[in-house]
Amino acid sequence: MGALSGKVVLVTGGGNGIGRDCALIAAQEGAKVVVNDLGGGLKGGDEGSTGPAETVAQEIRAAGGEAVSNSESVTSMKAVQGMVEQARDTFGGLHAVINPAGILRDAMFHKMTEQEWDLVIEVHLRGSFNVARATIELFREQQDGAYMFFTSTSGIIGNIGQANYGAAKMGIAGLSRIIAMEGERFNVRSNCLAPVAWTRMTQSVPIRNEEHAKRREVMAKTIRADQPARFSVAMVSPAASSVSGQIFGASGENIILYSQPRPIETVTKEEGWTVDTILSEAVPKMAPKFFPLSRQPAPAPAPAKAG
Repeated sequence: MGALSGKVVLVTGGGNGIGRDCALIAAQEGAKVVVNDLGGGLKGGDEGSTGPAETVAQEIRAAGGEAVSNSESVTSMKAVQGMVEQARDTFGGLHAVINPAGILRDAMFHKMTEQEWDLVIEVHLRGSFNVARATIELFREQQDGAYMFFTSTSGIIGNIGQANYGAAKMGIAGLSRIIAMEGERFNVRSNCLAPVAWTRMTQSVPIRNEEHAKRREVMAKTIRADQPARFSVAMVSPAASSVSGQIFGASGENIILYSQPRPIETVTKEEGWTVDTILSEAVPKMAPKFFPLSRQPAPAPAPAKAG
């Protein structure tokens, strides 16, 4: 008996990278899987292909599991509704969605085109809305449903050249949180994951300097797609029924829990603030707690070892 025995799971972007491993591991854990993948390239706008999704579905079936493929786009609400119907018609229901489908259109913001912005927002943020909106009523009615959305450190911490991607990924974190809050009394859970893994998306990010190149070499050897995929599968299983509304990270064998924005400093002036006192008093008071513009997060506590 696997962690997902008796459950039906939709995995978007399931033909490659983390999505592929999510589909394979979900099946290994007993789930019946709808493997969705448009089959296009990272840049989007490419002609789709049934190949990647069907290849993964065939691999699951060859191993004794149950899976069907779907090659529609998450950017279309009608297409996502079709995925839900496919799951119900083929397997009799749907209980979880894992949604790593994504593309990149990297550019410095002052050079970013409207198309580069719109396409990334459409796939990531609109796509996340579509898969949630197409399933949320079913999940609430059956009082059984779980989402794993995908955010990114490009939004949580920031990354030069990815304003479109970072904005979409921060939007997904907000979406996931509110779905979790609204779904709590209906046993509908939602979490999001900021993964780090050696995939074709990671490989497409330009190398900026020698340090970056060395870091990529380490990633290729030690940070695999199956690691965040395994965590994603665990979080949509019934055994994780108490976990919702969280932002996680997975990098190699490190599982990370991210903080979520909350006030860290408040300054008050009973007689009211002026422009001058804001600049001379409020800002200096808060400045020691400002976050730097570097990608390095604030120092974290030493990792806790499991077992």
